[in-house]
Amino acid sequence: MDLKVFGLLIVLGYLGSSVAYSFYQKDCRVSSFRVMPNFDKYRYSGTWYAVAKKDPEGLFLIDNIVANFNVDETGKMTATAQGRVSILRFVDVCAKMVGIFQDTEDPAKFTMKYYGLASYLEKGLDNHWVVDTDYDNYAIHYSCREENEDGTCNDSYSFIFSRDPNGLTPEIQRIVRRRQEALCLERKYRVVVHNGYCEQQEQQE
Repeated sequence: MDLKVFGLLIVLGYLGSSVAYSFYQKDCRVSSFRVMPNFDKYRYSGTWYAVAKKDPEGLFLIDNIVANFNVDETGKMTATAQGRVSILRFVDVCAKMVGIFQDTEDPAKFTMKYYGLASYLEKGLDNHWVVDTDYDNYAIHYSCREENEDGTCNDSYSFIFSRDPNGLTPEIQRIVRRRQEALCLERKYRVVVHNGYCEQQEQQE
């Protein structure tokens, strides 16, 4: 065999093994996921528009999702959110939800007690992790509601937030995609549209 061809085969074999090893080494355990270092909840407060979402199980907001985070004088963070919900698959309403956050040892990891202002909405206690944010343009939220025995997540949800309802710049989209991959959620998000549904509903009331 020609030495050049043999050498090329060795290189290709090494690269293939490296890619396979890298893929094999990917850690999808929830405990391995990194969150925002030195998270500042005061800078995080304000209005965020959900522009993409990885859905959980259950009845949650579908689109036109706008969340408002507030931090009071004692440092306690709360949030209100509204968006379109489909009831029984054919009745659409604009629904509102409330979240109350409890601090943990990690400033970017909260436990969130949430409930809907209507009986048909979900309520419960979930994690609210801020995975990444620059505070002015984007934020990535993650929650695992149930872990598998191996530490991976069985039921998770995640929001990609933007300060701008029109979405994120291409540069920030690239950052977000890398973080989605790190959460083992690549290609699992759907676009959250903002078409003024809730504003139209409020005008009709």
